[in-house]
Amino acid sequence: MKNLKLAEQGKKNVDLARRRMGSLMKIKERFMREKPLRGLVIGLALHVTKETAILLETLQAGGAKIFITGCNPLSTQDDVAAYLAREGVNVYAYKGETHADYYRYLNYVIAGKPDITIDDGCDLVSEIHKNHKSLIPHLIGGTEETTTGVIRLRAMERDKALKYPVIAVNDNSTKHLVDNYYGTGQSTLDGILRSSNILFAGKTVVVVGYGDCGKGVALRSKGMGANVIVCEVDHFKALQAYFDGFRVMEMKDACKLGDIFITVTGDINVVAKPHFPHLKDGAVLANSGHFDVEIQIKALEKLAVKKRNIRPNLDEYTLSNGRTVYLAGEGRLVNLAAAEGHPSEIMGLSFCGQALACEYLVKNRGKLLPRVYTLPAALDYEIAKISLDSFGVKIDRLTAEQVKYLNSWEEGT
Repeated sequence: MKNLKLAEQGKKNVDLARRRMGSLMKIKERFMREKPLRGLVIGLALHVTKETAILLETLQAGGAKIFITGCNPLSTQDDVAAYLAREGVNVYAYKGETHADYYRYLNYVIAGKPDITIDDGCDLVSEIHKNHKSLIPHLIGGTEETTTGVIRLRAMERDKALKYPVIAVNDNSTKHLVDNYYGTGQSTLDGILRSSNILFAGKTVVVVGYGDCGKGVALRSKGMGANVIVCEVDHFKALQAYFDGFRVMEMKDACKLGDIFITVTGDINVVAKPHFPHLKDGAVLANSGHFDVEIQIKALEKLAVKKRNIRPNLDEYTLSNGRTVYLAGEGRLVNLAAAEGHPSEIMGLSFCGQALACEYLVKNRGKLLPRVYTLPAALDYEIAKISLDSFGVKIDRLTAEQVKYLNSWEEGT
């Protein structure tokens, strides 16, 4: 934790988040009464933000002891980390962590001997499986927050390397169809705007990847007046992008046209060495995938004849052809490296999923195999209902006649 003097500002930000996370507060109230996590230790590797602080409050209300570190070197909000430390939480995180500190802090969390792990990107799970196998029999299970982490977990499951059950919270409808779509769309543009102050209207934005995150980024870019190009490797997703009104093409062509490039694929080198010489002078590169591997930064460094930090979270690279390229947030998650991540309202839904997944693991202790699970649809439905209630939204109910009709096969034309 960087500076305890930042704690008061951290408290103010957490207070603001709390007001906007009514859905999670409903679960916190129930957890306070029922204590479903009593006596358990929960170890987390999550972005240490004001919204995460509310999740920790909820887990503590349920009776859990917390150990937390960050899941990305640039995503910690130092004022929130200071506030958590002042409140007695075992927190190990600061913005700009070295590689050595990042893994040392993961091991501090593991040293707390968690009963449940909560991960964002699978680094905590991976570290346990690689270097702390003796802890595995003690673990009830884990949860995973993001697409990249679920991809890694499914690879572990496929290779029979996964040794305890993990719930893919990312696969909740109330997570990947909300957080990834609405949250990533808004917060990614927020990070690019804060780092570069570039005008989106009239620009050509190349969105690399048209999954749930890419769809959100493309929609928000279009809403800001940009002309959007989508690059994809999946035929159906490319078809969706085409039907959504976007130009779809290969990166070898798009790299010559884009003013702003946003990567959201979860894969490596999607904007790479062959593309850099063709970029427009002044092009902005940004990544909103979990790891800093989507833009081939090492190749960019080698091609550059000059590099300078031009403003906070924006580096300027001058290439040998005389063109200048800008990289936002060091190629890391731009929405957290250069901004504050998703709005609190969005994270309220995602963290409802995390809290309920922990409760589900406890209720099913010893019954789950070492594989990747999704939460039952009924719990996803509960999260949606709680969230609508917190927003003050009321919806219709089926009448008895309508229920009967929907469950009957006898009535037709």
